[in-house]
Amino acid sequence: MVKKGDMFYAWTTDAELAKKAECGGAVTQLLKFALESKAVDAVLAVKKGADLYDAVPVVITDPKELDQTAGSLHCGTLLLSKYVMRYLDGANNYRIAMTVKGCDMMGLYELAKRKQVNLDNILMIGVNCGGSVSPITARKMITEKFGVDPNKVTKEEIDKGQFIIEYEGGHKGISIDELEEQGYGRRTNCRRCKLKVTRQADLACGNWGVIGDKAGKATFIEVCSEKGANLLKAATDAGMIKTQAPIPKGIEIRAKVEAAMYKLSDKWRKHDFEGLGTGRDRLKKIVSETSRCIKCYACIEQCPICYCVECSTKKPYLVEPGKLPVNFMFHLIRFAHIADSCVNCGQCEENCPMEIPNSLFMHAQQVELEKMFGHVPGIDMSLPLLALVEEREERDRLLATGSDQIFDIFK
Repeated sequence: MVKKGDMFYAWTTDAELAKKAECGGAVTQLLKFALESKAVDAVLAVKKGADLYDAVPVVITDPKELDQTAGSLHCGTLLLSKYVMRYLDGANNYRIAMTVKGCDMMGLYELAKRKQVNLDNILMIGVNCGGSVSPITARKMITEKFGVDPNKVTKEEIDKGQFIIEYEGGHKGISIDELEEQGYGRRTNCRRCKLKVTRQADLACGNWGVIGDKAGKATFIEVCSEKGANLLKAATDAGMIKTQAPIPKGIEIRAKVEAAMYKLSDKWRKHDFEGLGTGRDRLKKIVSETSRCIKCYACIEQCPICYCVECSTKKPYLVEPGKLPVNFMFHLIRFAHIADSCVNCGQCEENCPMEIPNSLFMHAQQVELEKMFGHVPGIDMSLPLLALVEEREERDRLLATGSDQIFDIFK
């Protein structure tokens, strides 16, 4: 019997998969089983592209092709939640299994609140995430700090507080703290993130807490839903997964690692938010930084929360088209629409060609709203603070009147 709240060490029974995968290959094996047993129609995962700094999203329907997604890519900074909405019909007509980091999962919840994805048809296998490194930063860091040609690196990982690389001729690790104090290391939004174990997914998986003879050979799995429990039990009964009870000391270590990551997140939040200043000083800083904006819409295209039928930033009476620098109203509209629901995924900053710290501005506002109203985005289906109009109503209004405005500002 497997039930919500249970914890296990788990590993694949497929010897070949175990060689390719990490931590015993349990996650890849569970995805395989979900496909083979027809529990899902497809798997959305990430595979290595041109090199280990290039993460590519892939939809797989053939279980044999899942081996290409085995292992981790800490220098891949994709967010998968919007792919479900944009390219997979919001999982309304497909049953999808997918691996999710904290930000992927939070994005799915926010889209589900807005009726853009169907969580009933999504099987979320969560993976612990201490953060990811921008590909450009990773290459620069490996060259300058590690003294290694990044093209010769065969594997990278973040473990025991270090960024570790394996390359032709050896391996090397440097403390994440040391790297980040010198401007390298994880993305800034990842440093501030406080969702390291994805307990709002169906299964929460990772290597934290796996000790003893299974260290490095098994995955620590926490069962977080009935859906997750059913998958793990069925895969175990089918002989594709083996499990054992975790060592109590391992459970304790896992909790300590998570607590240490929270403490580090608090440190970076204090550092980043205090650097913004307060009141008018903060506003001046945001206005100054966003004055570089060229209105390329990368922030909107990549944001998991932006989905409006008719984007207000494209309305000429709000934001004059064809003019640079862009009117600050462009950013005020985004802040007003998104700030209460920002999941701190970092995509608006990662994809900004002008290197504007958009994620910092949005996250700072979200945290202030959380302090005032107690709403935490992305962890359940509780509605956001600004949930006044449903998408269906907006669509009906748009079809009937040609506008999704609730009020006519010209009357």
